Amino acid sequence: MKNREEKRYRINRKGFTLIELLVVMVILAMLAALVGPKLFGQVGKASQKTAKTQIEMLGQALDAYRLDTGHYPNTSEGLNALVTNPGDDKWDGPYLKKALPNDPWKKPYQYQSPGTHGDYDLFSYGADGAPGGEGENKDVNSWD
Repeated sequence: MKNREEKRYRINRKGFTLIELLVVMVILAMLAALVGPKLFGQVGKASQKTAKTQIEMLGQALDAYRLDTGHYPNTSEGLNALVTNPGDDKWDGPYLKKALPNDPWKKPYQYQSPGTHGDYDLFSYGADGAPGGEGENKDVNSWD
């Protein structure tokens, strides 16, 4: 008789108990608490690297513009001169294959020519949109 009751108990037991589910959920929560912050910290670094890469790409386009026209676009012409002719007869653009990109934080890149650090200054203020900062808020520029 005892053998039949054990078989019936095993057959009827098809799911997980509430305690088993809670233990699994606690383990998953602990893993997420350990791994999550490390992954989110990488997002800020990736945005900084993306901004640096885009600034280098825009710098190459500005250099091509200068080779054709003999000068960099001035501050009032801005980076739009890489996409549309500002009225220069020597312009042989567009110098970008796609539209002018915003920085990774969806803000336009800042451009000044002549710049205080060279022929032009090209920079992004980072995630906070304000000068200075650290981490993801750090400014990304063309002269560093």
